[in-house]
Amino acid sequence: MSGAPAVSVAIPVRDGGRLLERTLAALAAQTVAHELVVCDSGSRDGSLALARAHGARVIEIAPQDFGHGATRNLLLAEARGAHVALLSQDAEPASERWLEELLGGFELAADVGLVYGPYLPRPDAPPAVARELQGWFGSLAPDGAPRVERLEERERSLGGAELVRHDGWALVGRRGFFTDANACLAHGAWERAPFREVPYAEDRVLALDMLRAGYAKAYVPAAAVVHSHAYTPAQELRRAFDEWRGLREVYGWRRPADPRHLARELRGAPSRHNVLRLTGAVLGSRADRLPPGLRRRLSLEGRAGFAPLDLDDL
Repeated sequence: MSGAPAVSVAIPVRDGGRLLERTLAALAAQTVAHELVVCDSGSRDGSLALARAHGARVIEIAPQDFGHGATRNLLLAEARGAHVALLSQDAEPASERWLEELLGGFELAADVGLVYGPYLPRPDAPPAVARELQGWFGSLAPDGAPRVERLEERERSLGGAELVRHDGWALVGRRGFFTDANACLAHGAWERAPFREVPYAEDRVLALDMLRAGYAKAYVPAAAVVHSHAYTPAQELRRAFDEWRGLREVYGWRRPADPRHLARELRGAPSRHNVLRLTGAVLGSRADRLPPGLRRRLSLEGRAGFAPLDLDDL
């Protein structure tokens, strides 16, 4: 399209408040010109006016129409850029070169279809949360250099369940990890492999679909956002439950729960945060064995269901 921007930034919003204001201010300082597209699902706190004041094109939907995958598909369908960066409303670009760094990920290889960057803890983040974020994202690129992941051709021909059995933990971990709270997609790649409408882990499923479609995934450590949460102990456990139920639904993966394995996991780091996260992970990855009422009580989202994904059902 004539006059179309080279890149768009897309954000789903609902009552974003002060953190959304910080995110939009950081976007205004970026070195790369871009269009801003916001999908608001019923804000009552002035987020709509704030987004428009920052030049956003705003799409409004009813709260009940929001879906993690569906809403992002709507944003991407509306975005005019050849590349579309995705943020959550509380993910604040850490520097004015954030978007420039993300776009640089597509120059690492001709087949890169999706790029993502790390989270930095907020200044007031609990120490255990800061250590967890720094440890995880540091493990994705120990040398600090960008990293490209792809599936070999023989792997792409495997069925979904076969691929998970073949690659196991690597897909659950570094090889399959992706976050749409800090990412950028090639619009053409998304057209081939859009978000699926799944209850959770829509970003993980998107990455797996794109990898199986022949695209590469790039991690760019310099493209950081400030993004962390300070949960109560109960919320911490329930958040981990949701995360690991999602991984069980997508990959069929159960977190090992034998006492010796758990003891090794906690060795040297037996903080309350780690114990709660591990407890939620063990329960979440066995959510299929729990009654719906208990799943609802354990879920931070209040979700009672268990919805295993057929990776081959596109």
